[in-house]
Amino acid sequence: MYPSISSEFQKESSYATSSAPPQPHFSSFEDPVATGIPVPLGNQNNHDPSRPRRLNNASHSLSSGPWSTSLCDCFSDLNSCCLTCWCPCIAFGRIAEIVDRGSTSCGMSGTLYTLILCLTGCSCFYSCFYRSKLRGQFFLEESPCTDCCVHCFCEECALCQEYRELKNRGFDLSIGWHGNMERQKRLAAATAPPTEERMMR
Repeated sequence: MYPSISSEFQKESSYATSSAPPQPHFSSFEDPVATGIPVPLGNQNNHDPSRPRRLNNASHSLSSGPWSTSLCDCFSDLNSCCLTCWCPCIAFGRIAEIVDRGSTSCGMSGTLYTLILCLTGCSCFYSCFYRSKLRGQFFLEESPCTDCCVHCFCEECALCQEYRELKNRGFDLSIGWHGNMERQKRLAAATAPPTEERMMR
């Protein structure tokens, strides 16, 4: 007897299925677009325009703002201006302690700044790192030029601007990071709404 047509068709279909490469299947929870997984370049053209694409980089959703004072407003705060002109190591040490949130002390950062300045004369490359870190914490724009150029050509003005920026944001740089945290706790306790125990007293 001749083999039936249905049996030959089943053999051909099974061969085609086994030789074809497996197609990836994503459920609604495994969709690479929905989970924020980067989509390869070859699959970006097949993206459904009706579905919003998730941004993986947080910088797209956060815009940089201006500094509270300009680079040349040194004389708007004479105390920080004189401190930076005569003792830039102290001004930098105070800035570094606040930016590092107390992980490094003012004395250690100021001493390292002085050693780099005396040995190489290129302390600006060390201080520009903290300008970039300060901008990242408060989302400040990189102006009027790059951080490295600002510190290389206007080191004192850059330190004055950073000092004023921290002061305008409520920091007292003379008492350091831990002193500012203690002061903030006292202010928070003083302005807290009265509890039942305090009202009984």
